[in-house]
Amino acid sequence: MSPKQITCFEELKQYEGKHIGDSGYLKITQEMINKFAEATLDFQWIHTDPERAAIESPFKSTIAHGYLTISVLPYLWSQIAYVSNVKIMVNYGIEKLKFGEPVKVNDEVRAVVRVISVLNLRGITKSQMHITLEIKNSAKPAYTGEIVFLYHFND
Repeated sequence: MSPKQITCFEELKQYEGKHIGDSGYLKITQEMINKFAEATLDFQWIHTDPERAAIESPFKSTIAHGYLTISVLPYLWSQIAYVSNVKIMVNYGIEKLKFGEPVKVNDEVRAVVRVISVLNLRGITKSQMHITLEIKNSAKPAYTGEIVFLYHFND
């Protein structure tokens, strides 16, 4: 499925209060986890030591950093909506974020997005989205929360 094309405030506003879409699934690999550990200097064994995690972890495998699962949101969002005709886009905030289930190595995740609100702030579009990060074949999501983007569309 192709992402929805959004080029202005009015096009985004039409999704207010509605489910806008689901991304495809993304597999979280040990290589991704290790690279994230390197980038953030977070080498806790539960993320980076598969042998120890298999024995000592209650999950019997390594798990992704919570912040890694958040950091893939822009990629997953781009599969749902292609927002173009912008001078600048800013990741403005994350609200009400609650982790529900760890993402184990080789789990597949996807974003399910509902548009909560779209406001025009003197030419800047503020969009608030409810995000659920689902784990394939899991009853519980990895997390739920609200993400806020600011878009400055070209005239």
